[in-house]
Amino acid sequence: MKLRRASPEEAGWGEARVGPWTRRGRRVGYRNPWVTVWHDDVTRPDGAPGIYGVVHFANTAVGVVAIDDRDRVALVGQHRYAFDTYHWEIPEGGSPLAEDSLEGAKRELLEETGLTARTWREIGRWELSNSVTDEAAVAYLATDLEHGEAQPDSEEELEFRWLPFDDVMALIASGDITDALTVLPMQALALERAAGSSIDSARRGR
Repeated sequence: MKLRRASPEEAGWGEARVGPWTRRGRRVGYRNPWVTVWHDDVTRPDGAPGIYGVVHFANTAVGVVAIDDRDRVALVGQHRYAFDTYHWEIPEGGSPLAEDSLEGAKRELLEETGLTARTWREIGRWELSNSVTDEAAVAYLATDLEHGEAQPDSEEELEFRWLPFDDVMALIASGDITDALTVLPMQALALERAAGSSIDSARRGR
């Protein structure tokens, strides 16, 4: 594959220290509207010359755990091209880096499910594959829901269903739900619930 040298604006920086590494130069190996693959010439921590490939994402990954008043979680089913498998996931998508990620999350929830929420809370932030990509993710809890009409993108073929919170956690435990941006916030919420239950039990035991 022929590599094209990037301008300083495209590359973000030239020679620089990156922790114990030294980047000597950066070239664009591939680009589309969603990702850029950078080919870096580096000096490794042991002093030897080397290369490092980095996949840069144009968007922040956003996910929404939408829970209704019956403690059911909104799940979206779709085929994932990269793995050629069907997945059930929370509503999720990409929010441009310059956008407030909460606005991106609200948009994805509406597009994929038709839901809007009056109450939002950030659950957490994660790095999804930090050895070779800079993709960052953030997930939100959405409650006090209102139903509307889904507005999926033209290339999306989606299913939508509700499952009780505990059933979703069981599917995660069994390995039937494997999407990281579903597993991470669901587990975070489950830990919150477990901690709250322990505190309540301790108070009752006084």
